[in-house]
Amino acid sequence: MRSFLRYLAALAVIFGAMQLIPSYEKSNPATDPALEIQEPKEVVEIFKRSCYDCHSNKTRWPWYADVAPMKWVVRRDVKEGRKALNFSLWNSYDEQKKQKLKKEIFRSVELAMPLPQYLWLHPEAKLGPKEKKLIQKWASDGKGYIDYEVR
Repeated sequence: MRSFLRYLAALAVIFGAMQLIPSYEKSNPATDPALEIQEPKEVVEIFKRSCYDCHSNKTRWPWYADVAPMKWVVRRDVKEGRKALNFSLWNSYDEQKKQKLKKEIFRSVELAMPLPQYLWLHPEAKLGPKEKKLIQKWASDGKGYIDYEVR
C-alpha cells in the first residue's frame, strides 16, 4: 500500500510540475468584422460549428486548454490552424489565396477535417454527408468538383 501511495504522490508532483511548463499564448486577437468570411449563411454556420475553434480568432477555449498536457496540444492546434486558414481574416486574403484555400477546404472536409482528436470532445462538429457536399459545392464555386492543375 505504501508503494502505491508513493507512486501516486510522484505522479501528483510530476503533474503539478507539468503545469509550470509554458505553452503558446491562449488568445483571441481582435479583428475587423469586415475581414471575416461573408459567404452563404448556411456555409458560414457550418464553419462556425465545426472549424472556427481552430481556424478563426473566435476560439472557444475549453477548460482543458489550461491543463497540461492537453494545453500543449490544443494551443498548438489553434496556432497552426490559424496560420493555415483564418476565417476571421478571410477578406484580407487576395483572390489567388482564397482559391488555393478553397481547394484545400474541398479536400480536407472529405479527408481530414475536423481532426479526429477534436471530434472526440466535440462530436457536434462532425460533418455529415450533406454538409460536406454543401461546403464542397461552395469551395468549387458551384461546380461540385475541383480542377487540379497537372504538373
